[in-house]
Amino acid sequence: MKRIAILASGAGNNARNIINHFKGNNDVRIVLIASNKSDAGVLDIAKEHSIETCLLNHENFYSSDQFLQLLLSRNVNFIVLAGFLKKVPENLIKAFPHAIVNIHPALLPAYGGKGMYGHHVHEAVHDHREKESGITIHFVNEHYDEGQIIFQAKTVIETSDTPLDIERKVRALEMEYFPTVIEKILREN
Repeated sequence: MKRIAILASGAGNNARNIINHFKGNNDVRIVLIASNKSDAGVLDIAKEHSIETCLLNHENFYSSDQFLQLLLSRNVNFIVLAGFLKKVPENLIKAFPHAIVNIHPALLPAYGGKGMYGHHVHEAVHDHREKESGITIHFVNEHYDEGQIIFQAKTVIETSDTPLDIERKVRALEMEYFPTVIEKILREN
């Protein structure tokens, strides 16, 4: 049984998509959703699906092993970052080698790193007049967006596309591919 924790900072669109994808799958269970923001929509999604939640703060996430111990006590063996805007602490990376994945809204290594998330990425892609953008799903290491790339999908950027148009195209790729790539990783591990 694969027991997944999802970490997210925002509305939770990817989290909802992942939950729905694995609904009815007896081999995979989402057992915890954690957020660093008390007003994040993802926490409401967790409640809708009766999934345990955890609010992350500096003390329980960075200054102690408290969150790690919670994960271990829930027998979590895989972590998904779904729009999580904080750097993952080293204790989690060591405890879950090749078992933490992130989705990034660009074709890494381009447009990655600290501060490159959401609309910032799409505006940068637009400002540089890129011909394509996409998503990157990668394992998490100790550096922002530098872990081993697992999967990428591309979309064409038209000269008339605004940053919002780019965001919509990239979001469609996230919805299409993120759950199935997670499922593939879980089958192979």
